[in-house]
Amino acid sequence: MHQFYAMALGYLLGSIPFGLILTNLFGNGNLRQIGSGNIGATNVLRTGNKGLAAATLLLDGAKGFLGVWLAQRWLPGAAPLAALGAVLGHCFPVWLRFRGGKGVATAMGVSLALAWPIGLVYAGTWLAMLVLTRISSLSGMTAALACPLTAYLLGRIDLVPVLGAIALLVLFLHRANIGRLRSGTEPRVGSKA
Repeated sequence: MHQFYAMALGYLLGSIPFGLILTNLFGNGNLRQIGSGNIGATNVLRTGNKGLAAATLLLDGAKGFLGVWLAQRWLPGAAPLAALGAVLGHCFPVWLRFRGGKGVATAMGVSLALAWPIGLVYAGTWLAMLVLTRISSLSGMTAALACPLTAYLLGRIDLVPVLGAIALLVLFLHRANIGRLRSGTEPRVGSKA
């Protein structure tokens, strides 16, 4: 039963669409009609408001962190399922007809909560790739893929299945981006989409 509660807790927290809430609250238009229509920080950045994009990134990470942190305290042994639930909630929120974000910031938050060294590798990989390439999608996918590998190298075999599942989900949700990367048409951060 702990596993069900943990996943439900993670899902409910993960499904809070902070990007949509913040852009509506601050009058930056309907995020669903801007850029990719995605609710994540990269699309919020397309509104031209860097502050809101940064806030979305932090809050999307924080909701993932909080879901895992609460599960660790209330539902012993079920934190990995809370992590998966949080990312699924962000990507497929029931409130938005299951059309959410791509899970990158939320995955960073759950990684930090599950094991902070893995989370630091996630954040460092994401930031390094973003600085080097200025391609948000490539940065997010690379960071997500680094997580299960890092867990394995650190001896946290227990976390490899959930972090592997999250990485595969992130890749699946970026399939259109992968096509644009292959054709050389994927936009860079700061350029016109």
